[in-house]
Amino acid sequence: MTLLAVTGIRKEFTGVRVLHDVDLDVGAGEVHAVVGENGAGKSTLMKILAGVHTPDAGTIAVDGTPVAFSHPSRAQAAGIAIIHQEFTLLPERTVAENVFLGREPTRRGLVDRGAMEQATTRLLAELSETSFGPRTPVRRLSVAQQQVVEIVKALSTDARVLIMDEPTAALADHEVERLYALVRRLTGRGLGILYISHRLREVFDLSTRVTVIKDGRRVATLATATTDEDTVVRLMVGRELGAYYPARAGAADVGKVRLAVAGAGNAKLAAIDLELRAGQVVGIAGLQGSGRTSLARALFGATPFTTGTMRVDGRELRPRDPREAIRAGIALVSEDRKGEGLALRQSVRDNTLLVERAVFSRPLRARPAPPVADLLARVALRARGEDQQVRYLSGGNQQKVVIAKWLGVRPGVLVFDEPTRGVDVGAKAAIHELVRELAREGMAVLMVSSELPEVIGMSDRVLVMSEGRIAGELPAGPTEEEIMRLATAGRVAAGAAT
Repeated sequence: MTLLAVTGIRKEFTGVRVLHDVDLDVGAGEVHAVVGENGAGKSTLMKILAGVHTPDAGTIAVDGTPVAFSHPSRAQAAGIAIIHQEFTLLPERTVAENVFLGREPTRRGLVDRGAMEQATTRLLAELSETSFGPRTPVRRLSVAQQQVVEIVKALSTDARVLIMDEPTAALADHEVERLYALVRRLTGRGLGILYISHRLREVFDLSTRVTVIKDGRRVATLATATTDEDTVVRLMVGRELGAYYPARAGAADVGKVRLAVAGAGNAKLAAIDLELRAGQVVGIAGLQGSGRTSLARALFGATPFTTGTMRVDGRELRPRDPREAIRAGIALVSEDRKGEGLALRQSVRDNTLLVERAVFSRPLRARPAPPVADLLARVALRARGEDQQVRYLSGGNQQKVVIAKWLGVRPGVLVFDEPTRGVDVGAKAAIHELVRELAREGMAVLMVSSELPEVIGMSDRVLVMSEGRIAGELPAGPTEEEIMRLATAGRVAAGAAT
């Protein structure tokens, strides 16, 4: 049974058409994925369905009956709810207060807290959520738990169609499986889900159909059981999946040792030995909590090593803080670009100069920093100009600003922690090519990634971490099975996995 159908949807902003006669539908108990590059029109379409925008042409039907939404409350009343990538919860209020915000039940003119909490308890039980209750302050919840609250909030409005926008963008690996279970529980109840994601593995794990949108047009709607990632990628960006990954370094491309760590450890890491050479991209794989991010932060001096030795370009150094690491030539592209990598309300130009201004005073620089325009051209940034605030850029372009910020101080060692998290497939390919170019120019690159295809496609060597240690090393092009065998078996010899 079709719950929601849109036909011939058009939308223009200031004379520019962003949606061209788009058709889409979702059935009861179905996960229908919607994919496309940033700027393809996905968000505009979803905002039309959620009542944020009104279409210029086309029809929307719920249960076969045409509807028109002049406000999000109208869409909500029709049974359509949206969970945005950025949550809209109030941290100082309780779970129940957030679930019924603006719709609080009353009794004799007062908020009926008992009824509100009982209803929230019932909805949490329907999702088998027992780790928190209706009176728990939202500020105490993890990201995954906050997502559950958003889903409960949608269910409390009797939603029948749920729009999920990049629902795993901020989740840890083990939390993604929990979301999968929630999605399956919701579809088992008959809800229809429109699932927007850049992660194609999730699309194929969860959805029955996938619609590809490119340049505001619906290119195709395919059954996921009868298509593959290569086909979807080709429809989105016009090239094969294999073209994402540039050629690896050859023996002649590998230069001097830029970073050497021996027997290093701290509260979360033990006996770390690794070597990074100019021209190489070394991948770090492992399960969530294996120590991947802890290693990146230790090299950067954010959570310093307390034992062992570390050499940068032959000079012994164990950075006590990021400033010392930066001056020694080590840069970190953090996994949390919004919280740690960018000043969101500042301009592209100011963000590009953040490190230069904060760490290097004029007497400390042997040569002037490159012009901002050159740095932005190097990363192929797409923005209205240097004065645009970075919060208005897409995820991929925000990541490019972070990279440009580091290129301005010319590091010798560049550590990437989740380099393409939350960016579309086209931006991923551009970032991959840039990483390889930087290696060819003499940088040593250490790349932490949860996406095994990215680790395999980009790395000249792969180090696999488990329980705060390097469990083993694999040469270029390992299989996912080889990586996971090391990641799950603890500290074993690399040869045991090959």
